Amino acid sequence: MTQDPLWRAIHDSLHGDIVAGRYRPGDKLPTEAALAARFAVNRHTVRRALGALAEAGTIHTRRGAGAFVAHRPTDYPLGKRVRFHQNLRAAGRAPAREILTIETRNAAPTEAEALRLAPGAPVHVCEGLSLADGLPLSLFQSLFPVYRFPTLPEALRRHRSITAALGDCGLADYTRASTRLTAKLATPSQARHLQIAPGAPILRTTAINVDENGVPVEYGRAWFAGERITFTLDAE
Repeated sequence: MTQDPLWRAIHDSLHGDIVAGRYRPGDKLPTEAALAARFAVNRHTVRRALGALAEAGTIHTRRGAGAFVAHRPTDYPLGKRVRFHQNLRAAGRAPAREILTIETRNAAPTEAEALRLAPGAPVHVCEGLSLADGLPLSLFQSLFPVYRFPTLPEALRRHRSITAALGDCGLADYTRASTRLTAKLATPSQARHLQIAPGAPILRTTAINVDENGVPVEYGRAWFAGERITFTLDAE
């Protein structure tokens, strides 16, 4: 019987550490130099073991940052209802929202068209991060008509939840009218916010949400870290 190569033994040992929870999703593994010292091998052998773990999706590497235990992608349904916090809790994740900026400005032509507003009509713009278990899941930008929700900025700062803020402004319910998904590569700025490598795959969604009469109340764009999300189509 031939002995397993050294890289395979290192692979199995690290995989066992991950399965046992000694390294949890998002944790950084020791450096190649540290692992080479631990297993008394050269760094090339360690690199091969890490490569096999990366190919299996167990870890992912970031150039210049190291190797990290991969997160299980979050299942996110694309159905009629638009409820970020509810969707993440249903997936067993802890949701959170971080507001980066809130401003009021004139709508660009495409934004005004999506919201059925006159060209240059004022809109509230909210930009921020959506997180799952404390890890950035998406970078979002949401626009709302000022005439409909004049006090929305204050409500957003208070609640950090779009649904709760809209409820404070008198909108009891809203639904998804349309969503478009496009594959993109992360810009340096997006990568910093999402804590991924520049050029990593991301998914951009462009959505219009409407009230019970079909009138647009939100035009939103979001950029999701590709490795952290799995979109599912909700039968409703």
